[in-house]
Amino acid sequence: MRLARLCSGLLLLFASTTACLSVTDPGGDHTPTGTYRMLLIGNSLTYENSLPTLLESLADSTGVEDLYVVMVAFPNFALEDHVTQGDAIREIRKGGWKYVVMQQGPSALEASREHLVHWARVLETEIRAVGAIPAYYAVWPSADRSFDFAGVQASYDTAAVATNGALIPAGEAWQAAWRIDASLPLYRPDRFHPSAQGTYLAALVMLKRFYPSVSLSGLPATLALGNTKARYIVSMEAAPKLQAAATEAHAAFGRAGTP
Repeated sequence: MRLARLCSGLLLLFASTTACLSVTDPGGDHTPTGTYRMLLIGNSLTYENSLPTLLESLADSTGVEDLYVVMVAFPNFALEDHVTQGDAIREIRKGGWKYVVMQQGPSALEASREHLVHWARVLETEIRAVGAIPAYYAVWPSADRSFDFAGVQASYDTAAVATNGALIPAGEAWQAAWRIDASLPLYRPDRFHPSAQGTYLAALVMLKRFYPSVSLSGLPATLALGNTKARYIVSMEAAPKLQAAATEAHAAFGRAGTP
């Protein structure tokens, strides 16, 4: 089953000294109506913490053109798996997308980089056929492979260059955030998936790519998710640090891509 939103009925709770998130899934109650359409293709690093709905809510908070985000994501999927399984290509072919954002694992190793670039080119053909821009959600390594941050960035940057695509440097934003405050908890306890703050930071970098003229400074730390009573919450102390980190990473490493 395609994961268009976070699994129905799931209650997530993340807590730390600096941030917490309590979010119930918007599920079928959430029907976005925006005309600025994005498609996210990925795995659990994309669907954790209701990233699509968070993106829409952040866009709503800025007053820009309404953002509509659709997601095709399965646990442990690489781009090759999406091509083989077929849902992502069927969604791409519906058309109407501004960007199609792709993500797989960290892909820091040379063989993984080649794999990422090869399947990115396969999907680029489909994406360009409907007039959209391919984009790459450059993630982060697991905490026990923190030396791989540069390799992850290089792999996704290589894919972006190979397809004239956009680059969303989320992993670089994580590093920028830790330069501001090394205590920020961006990982979940499993030391790989993002915490509430980690997803919020990734969403900020995406938002800056989609709406380059928007300032991230001062965006809310608490957001309503869709048409429900769910709330996404990061601490008032952490939010400006995350916003500054996203702005820095976008300016230093982001790519716009070409239509």
